[in-house]
Parts: sequence; C-alpha cells; structure tokens
Amino acid sequence: MNSPNNFTEAFVPTREAGLKRLKEFAPLAGEIYSNKRNFDFSSVRKNSVSALSPWIKHRLITEEEVLIEILKHHNPHSAMKFIQEVFWRGYFKGWLEQHPTVWSHHNEKLIKEYVKLENNKFIKENYMSAVNGETGIECFDFWCKQLKSTGYLHNHVRMWFASIWVFTLKLPMELGADFFMLHLIDADAASNTLSWRWVSGLHTKGKAYAARASNIEKFTDGQFNPSGQLREDIEPLTENINHPFVPLVDLEQFKDEDAILLVTEEDCSPETSIREDNLEVEIVPLYRKKKFPEWIEPLDSVRSFSNTAVQNSAQRLGCKNLKPVEDTNWTEIILDASDKLGTKNIITPKIPVGAVKSEFRKIKKNLAEHDIYINEHYRDYDKYTWQYASKGFFKLKKQIPNILYQLGL
Repeated sequence: MNSPNNFTEAFVPTREAGLKRLKEFAPLAGEIYSNKRNFDFSSVRKNSVSALSPWIKHRLITEEEVLIEILKHHNPHSAMKFIQEVFWRGYFKGWLEQHPTVWSHHNEKLIKEYVKLENNKFIKENYMSAVNGETGIECFDFWCKQLKSTGYLHNHVRMWFASIWVFTLKLPMELGADFFMLHLIDADAASNTLSWRWVSGLHTKGKAYAARASNIEKFTDGQFNPSGQLREDIEPLTENINHPFVPLVDLEQFKDEDAILLVTEEDCSPETSIREDNLEVEIVPLYRKKKFPEWIEPLDSVRSFSNTAVQNSAQRLGCKNLKPVEDTNWTEIILDASDKLGTKNIITPKIPVGAVKSEFRKIKKNLAEHDIYINEHYRDYDKYTWQYASKGFFKLKKQIPNILYQLGL
C-alpha cells in the first residue's frame, strides 16, 4: 500500500519527477489527506500533504494533470478537500490578475520597508533575529531554520509563521512575504502575497488569522506548545488604498505559422497547452535573476529550481542552443531568435501578475520598436477558473463541479 513515507525528500526540478510524485500521492488524496492534511510532523516524508506545489508553481506539471490523476483514484466527493486546495492556487492567481495594483503596491511598500531596516538599527535587529531563527519562540525558530535548509514548509506552518511574524513579532508583513519568496521553492506572487495578506487581515478585510498555542500543539502532535509566547488577541492590519477591479483580457489564438516559443519559469510544460499540430516552433528559454541587498542571503535552491525547470523544459522540447543561465538580456535573446528564424510570431503561455510579468513589461516596449509583439494564450484551466476569482473563494468553490465538467473530468 502506498504511504507518504514512499516520498523522497528531494524536490527534483523536472517534469518526470513531478509526475512521479503525483502518481505516488494520488491514492492518498481522499480520506487520508482529508483527515491528516493539517498535521505537520516536521517532514515531507511523514506528512499527508502532496508536496506537489514546487512542480505546479512552475507548471512542470499542471493543475489539470493533477486533477486528472486524482480522479482516477477517487470520485470528486471523496477527494474534494484536496481538489479545493488545487483550486485555491488558481483562485489566488485569478484574483491577483484582476487586482494587479495589489502586487505593485506590495513591491513599492517592500522597498520602503527595506530602507527602514537600513536606517533603523532596532528594527533591523528584530528582523535579523527572526530570519536567523533566534526569537526564542521554539516553534518559529525551528520553522525558520527548516525553511532555510529545505526550501519548503507545510501550509499550516506557513499560516502560523506569518501570524507570529506580523502579530507577535510586530514585523512588517511585506518583509515576511519576501522572506518566503526568497526561500520557498514553490512561492509565486499570487499565492504567497495574498496568503500573507489573508493572514494579516488585508485580503478579507477585518478578518485576520491568529496563531494559537493550542492549535500548534494539536497539529504538531505535541512537538511544540508556545503557550504564553504568542499574541492571540489580534487586530487585523488595515491599508488606506483601494485596489480596483481590472477585467481579464481576451487573448488571440495562435497564428498557424512558424513561431518562437518563449519558455519561462511560469510555465515549463507549454507542450501540454499548444494544440496546433501544424505549428513549427523554435524554443527560446528565458532565465531570470534577482538582485538583493548584500546582507540578504536567498536560498540558492530557489533560483536553481526555477532555472533548472526552464532548462528541463527546453531540453525536453528539443531546444539545441540553450543560453547560459547568466544571460538575462531577454530583449536581445528574442531579437536574435527573430532575426535568425525570420519570424516575428512570438508566443508564450499567459504570464500571470508577478516578477516575470514585470520583466516582460520592460522588454515588450523594446520589442515593439522592432514591430515584434508577444502573443500570450490562456490554458483552459485558467480560462475556466480565473473568471470566478474576482471576489472571495466561495464564488469559485461553487463552480468547481462545473469547471471539472468543462475540463472533461
């Protein structure tokens, strides 16, 4: 019989490894997952969660593929708890797509918070004690070190961690969210940013999440009990800004002609969404690097996972001329490919709001000067899901059976 103990600890950034993990987990996505999903036993091997998020984040495997495999072993009712967790990621992506100023505002405030650290010794000392796991709160310090050594945390732990960061340690929410972005190999702009905002009381206004010692004791099976150390009587954060609703854009279908296919860390299995049989494509992988303040040490495996995922995708699709990871001038790379192949038809899966999309905004202006435009396309899963992600999750939750039907499941 399959069990979580059959999982290997390592997160290997290939499509093959993701599909293997999916097949291992699928039989467990029913009652076992439903009953034990909130328990953290400090190890991927011991927990009952899927740990598929690193592959799904980079779409080395897709949400649709996950749902297909799960429904081979369970009916929708028995696996609904897990199915809903899959759709939470889609909900966050769709919501941020329709409220993009949340991302821009978050990053503007993040820059200001880093400046404050540089200029305020007291705040910086508190921050450094937190990110070094030296707060004196045993569970928090343990999770901090686990995160920095593995690049992964159980979802329930992420909620506790964020709540302690914001309400007990009184540290800026934006710095905590960025700490996760620097160290979680599955962190994406939508799920990470909006989860931190949800815990803080900004996503569902007036409703925040309190980490409680009794809850931590129960769901760590008695490993931790921070009784008397946590601020459990909390007041939600507020902000003096409204984030306007922006309707989803319509995207054109591919032109039936030769094209350059851009592969980014946002979608590393584009072959599962391109259905044009007569479409001849040239693969151009794009790697991204991020600069940090010199005193911040991001986890090497985060960027390594993303870059290797892109490389795995390009190799799998038959790319013969892989660019070195250090080559990050995307405009130049695309122009060279366009000149070489004699085509201005550039295609890529829809790039959601986040760091990659921010990079694309810059290069799109440069490419437009050469009459080159990047054509993005929706996956069916995003097209069917995002339209119901304009408000709370409940609106999407009600549509899950209908979306499964639309996907042919």
